[in-house]
Amino acid sequence: MQHTNHIVVLDFGSQYTQLIARRIRELGVYCEIMPYSTPTGEIRRRKPEGIIFSGGPSSIYEKSAPMPRRDTLKLGVPILGICYGMQALARMFGGSVGRSPEEEYGPRNVRVVGTHRLFKGLKRSLRVWMSHADVVTRPPSDWKIIARTDSCPYCAFSDPARKLYGVQFHPEVSHTADGTRVLENFVFGICGAKKNWSMRSFIETSTEHIRKTVGDDPIICALSGGVDSSVTAALVSRAVGKRLTSIFVDNGLLRKNEGDAVRRFCADSGIRLKYVRASGRFLSKLEGVVSPERKRRIIGREFIKVFEEAAPVAGGAGYLAQGTLYPDIIESVSVKGPSATIKSHHNVGGLPKRMKLRLVEPLRELLRMRSARSAVCSVFPHTSSGATRFPARAWG
Repeated sequence: MQHTNHIVVLDFGSQYTQLIARRIRELGVYCEIMPYSTPTGEIRRRKPEGIIFSGGPSSIYEKSAPMPRRDTLKLGVPILGICYGMQALARMFGGSVGRSPEEEYGPRNVRVVGTHRLFKGLKRSLRVWMSHADVVTRPPSDWKIIARTDSCPYCAFSDPARKLYGVQFHPEVSHTADGTRVLENFVFGICGAKKNWSMRSFIETSTEHIRKTVGDDPIICALSGGVDSSVTAALVSRAVGKRLTSIFVDNGLLRKNEGDAVRRFCADSGIRLKYVRASGRFLSKLEGVVSPERKRRIIGREFIKVFEEAAPVAGGAGYLAQGTLYPDIIESVSVKGPSATIKSHHNVGGLPKRMKLRLVEPLRELLRMRSARSAVCSVFPHTSSGATRFPARAWG
């Protein structure tokens, strides 16, 4: 689904990157995470209102340090650099970055210098969260210094004419007391974004997108018993009704009574269920395999084989719905290369290259399970009251 009003976060490997996107979505604006190396044309096609450079674990002055594409600056939209992102901006415009005389990890008091839109409505002293060993030692010429600490004289800077901004602290974390206000000032005051994203709008657009994608064809849903696939089944059921058949696969690795819980959920929700007993084939494929990464890939490929075998008896379904979340994709796709991959999720990196079924993944834009829970409780309001209960581990 294409969003015409949103913010793009370019990821440099920070542990806080997903938190940046979450904070912006909580403001009512859609936010998308993309690798820092994403071609500028791909970013341009999304027509973002603004771009954020995330933090990262690298030192900007190292030879292999990741750097933004210079033509990203030609998009003409505001850019906010956070921590490493600020240092990247400094280097791109002729400034210098070096080792900090005092590494800062934890809370610090920042003094705001002058007045600026990024700190509009805030006090002159801010309690913020720092996590860095490097600092800007010389800012680009003619850039304004808008905040400092005793050990970090260039804690925030700006080039208002080019709509470029940088902060050394992390406004996305809860430890930065007024961090949300800083992000609000950037997203609304500087970028001019509008609030038009919510779980209700997500449900409506997702349902319509599923209908347009599937048309009048039957569809199967991979139902594992977790919240992700349960919400997916609920959304697809809302979109296509009886043309959905959910497939639950007993792969021999289930929790006690998990299959019974899934049966109850589908019965209460009016979802047609096909229960496939396949523990023998899965366990034989996994026998002797030690590597967790290899196990995930084996499981992913075997699941697809089971679904492809089940499709003909489910009305000849040509589509497979699965509960892929945004973090599944981010963790399975490396920022720097395959060696930096967190782990391949069996429903992303574990999928075979060639599949007979076309994927439908309505949750792939959601960041957190809480968002998914909100979605399904809106689709099936009775789930939150206890009249219908999700499988035992669904909210775990």
